[in-house]
Amino acid sequence: MPETALGVWLKGLREEKKLSLRDLGQRCEVDHAYIYRLETGVKEAPSEDVLEKLAKALSASERDRDILHQLARQTNIDPNILEFVRKDQSISADELQMLSTVVNRGARADYATSLARIRRMMMDDDDG
Repeated sequence: MPETALGVWLKGLREEKKLSLRDLGQRCEVDHAYIYRLETGVKEAPSEDVLEKLAKALSASERDRDILHQLARQTNIDPNILEFVRKDQSISADELQMLSTVVNRGARADYATSLARIRRMMMDDDDG
C-alpha cells in the first residue's frame, strides 16, 4: 500500500521525538501495531480520540495537531507536499488544504509560488 500524507506526517512527528512505535503506543495507550498501520497507509481514518491521544503523546504543537486532523479528513493529499510544509512552520492546516487542491498542469509543483498566490487571495478577501 502506498504512503499516505497522514502516515508520513505522523511518522515524522514520532521520529522528531525519537520515539519507537512501542514507546509511542505506551505513551498514548494505542496499540503500536495500529500506529504502524497508520504510518504505512494500511489504515487511513483514525478516530478523533486516537488522533488526540497521538498528538498529546507526541507533545504536538497546535499547528501539527491541526495538520494531523486535516490529513485524517482529507486522505487524498499528496505526501510529497509535506516536506515543503514541514520546512515552513508558518503554513497552517488551512493553507495546506488549499495548497493540496492546486492543479499544476504538466508542470512540477511550485508550492512556494502557489502559497504566495493563496495568501495574496486571502489578503484581498480580507480587504474586500
